[in-house]
Amino acid sequence: MSCDSVDGRRRPHPVVVAAVCVVLLLAGALLVRHYVAQPFRVPSASMAPAIQPGDVLLVDRSSRGTAERGEIVVFDGRGYFAPSAADGDRFWVKRVIAVGGERVQCCAPDGAITVDGVPLEEPYLPEGTAPSEIEFDLRVPEGHMFVLGDNRSDSTDSRHLLGAPGGGMIPVDRVVGEADRIVWPLTRRGAL
Repeated sequence: MSCDSVDGRRRPHPVVVAAVCVVLLLAGALLVRHYVAQPFRVPSASMAPAIQPGDVLLVDRSSRGTAERGEIVVFDGRGYFAPSAADGDRFWVKRVIAVGGERVQCCAPDGAITVDGVPLEEPYLPEGTAPSEIEFDLRVPEGHMFVLGDNRSDSTDSRHLLGAPGGGMIPVDRVVGEADRIVWPLTRRGAL
């Protein structure tokens, strides 16, 4: 015997309703992750003290493929920072120091990194940290970015790859998004 609704139509089975709800929730989650925000866990201290190992960042996917000086971005480093995704180093988080067309140098007489001759103010560097122990003078190609970790003494970044393919410059189209905030652990949650 079947159960009909008041208007004469048959009600869907509760298992079917639950399955449809689960599929819709999963599809919604995938769409949010691809177009809105995506979490990333930070494995190293290269961005300390602002970002600590084990922090989970929420990355704004609406900013993918873009980069501005000073932003903290997550990017796909395959072929530039990591030989392959198999080694677990596909995604990297670094601060954008210079973008296409800008000349970045280290170091000015006071030890500062300069961009187009103007010294960078870097209040995010750990106290006592030199802006760079590696000297460089280069122009960032259009469509690329020069990135550094905040913890310069413990960061593999553009400085270390100047002689490698790509010269340490990352194509901006490799940017997954801007790191917006720390979401885990709860004691560290907040905007970056």
